[in-house]
Amino acid sequence: MADFIKVLVVDDSALVRQTLTAILESDPQIKVIGTASDPYFAVAKIAKEVPDVITLDIEMPRMDGLTFLNKIMSQHPIPVVVISSLTSRGTETGMKALEYGAVEIITKPQLDTKKFIEEYTIRICDVVKAAAKSRVRRTKYVDTTFKVQPKLSADAVLPAVTNSSMLKTTDVVVAVGASTGGTEALRVLLEGMPLNAPGIVIVQHMPEKFTKSFADRLNDLCRITVKEAEDGDSVLNGRALIAPGNFHMMLKRSGAKYYVEVKDGPLVNRHRPAVDVLFRSTARYAGKNAIGIILTGMGDDGARGLLEMKNAGARTIAQDEESCVVFGMPKEAIKLGGADRVLPLENIALVTMEMTKSHI
Repeated sequence: MADFIKVLVVDDSALVRQTLTAILESDPQIKVIGTASDPYFAVAKIAKEVPDVITLDIEMPRMDGLTFLNKIMSQHPIPVVVISSLTSRGTETGMKALEYGAVEIITKPQLDTKKFIEEYTIRICDVVKAAAKSRVRRTKYVDTTFKVQPKLSADAVLPAVTNSSMLKTTDVVVAVGASTGGTEALRVLLEGMPLNAPGIVIVQHMPEKFTKSFADRLNDLCRITVKEAEDGDSVLNGRALIAPGNFHMMLKRSGAKYYVEVKDGPLVNRHRPAVDVLFRSTARYAGKNAIGIILTGMGDDGARGLLEMKNAGARTIAQDEESCVVFGMPKEAIKLGGADRVLPLENIALVTMEMTKSHI
């Protein structure tokens, strides 16, 4: 096994290529083996040495990044992390990139913002390491003519649960956390939910602006309503709320009714939104009336939160290794003893509804 992850950086901007190289090689586990200004140069580099991961820009001369991604994933799959500015126009492009097989999409760095660069360094290195461990599959070709900050826990946003004796209500809430590979996993999960599904709150590690497009796409595909959460949104049966990128989301309660709070805050487990923040708030305000689900993803975000939910009386589910793109977050939750059940992705919706019915 190699001592480092080999990365090829593909971007038409020399400054971005230089910046990404410096960011990636700040991590001792990563080595940039080459850079390319467009897909044609990238192909020549790959012919000499196959990288473990490719970082890929979308807008490039001669061949756009989507076309290149489409070709490489249908012919010789390599984990690809798409780098995009994610303008309003670009969110739809990002959804296409995921459909074509990109492992993850992250925002292009704002080169003049020190705080952004610090957070971006953590994010890009974690994403590339996750991509290197992912299980990429050959896709069907589609014609496309067209300095590191400390790792904070949920304590930085919300104190741990100390007393759950007041948790008495009949409504069930489902809290879901996902990261790498989660866009597809969430589609499978939510498409399996009937109209009478309990209210669902979701944290998927995603950039700002991208979650709105993702939620809208799921809303078109699913029987239940799916929307990007807004501060104060009610948690209702037959509706799923997805935390907006770059904001934490917490479950709250007023009387017997649940709602969400969307707020800024520090990175937790190197993420914002963080699954641990959602799960801790769900343990606090829903307790035994909750079901916690942790899906595919790199790292350990959500593992401790799922255990907190279980200790508060919630039923908990972890996705199994075979159906995960990256068996990181579920694995850590299972190791901590936070998962009541370990299930294939395609079974989770059905079991969740069975748990809901047994609660009533």
